[in-house]
Amino acid sequence: MILFRPVGLEELRLVYEAGMRAFPPRLPDQPIFYPVTNEEYATQIAREWNTTSGTRAGFVTRFSVADAYAAKFERRVVGAREHEELWVPAEELADFNARLEGRVEVTRAFFGDDYRGHVPDALALRGKHAREQIVALSAALPGGGFDVAAEVAANHVAVFVNFFFWEQADLTAQGVDAAARDAVLGALRDAWERGARASIPLGASAT
Repeated sequence: MILFRPVGLEELRLVYEAGMRAFPPRLPDQPIFYPVTNEEYATQIAREWNTTSGTRAGFVTRFSVADAYAAKFERRVVGAREHEELWVPAEELADFNARLEGRVEVTRAFFGDDYRGHVPDALALRGKHAREQIVALSAALPGGGFDVAAEVAANHVAVFVNFFFWEQADLTAQGVDAAARDAVLGALRDAWERGARASIPLGASAT
């Protein structure tokens, strides 16, 4: 069964740090883990809710579990017909994670105007928010890629989670046109694919 879950920036970071193979444990006041059964509903939450609170980011994740296993959990419709969720008790989330078939994918990403992203604490990206990071990487690109590769290695969390924003960002006000931005993204992909985390795709998956 293919399922979807809208997540914010911090939950995406935790999923990434688990190798895109597990969702983080629920908090004490969160008794249910509820993926949803269709991408439209997940997209609505990510775009309309997640971008207006917290870190101002919403991501749609897609993953699958065996139909027979998914059938053990209750389905709940919590609004219109398409607002269908699968209710997984928090105490069963570890087993649910163990049943994931393959990795969790990010299919769509949405951002509020004041998105800052994950701010790293190393090298040239240290202390910079997401928009400042891509501008700094653009400035480093003419150096032959070494600096970009070093930043990817040291700041892989920021590169992974902010890449979705960079794919969409209009940076002309910062002096980076679309062609220059795309050149940076290409250099980041090249460095990523040569690095230790190459098995985790960088950027949104096609749906």
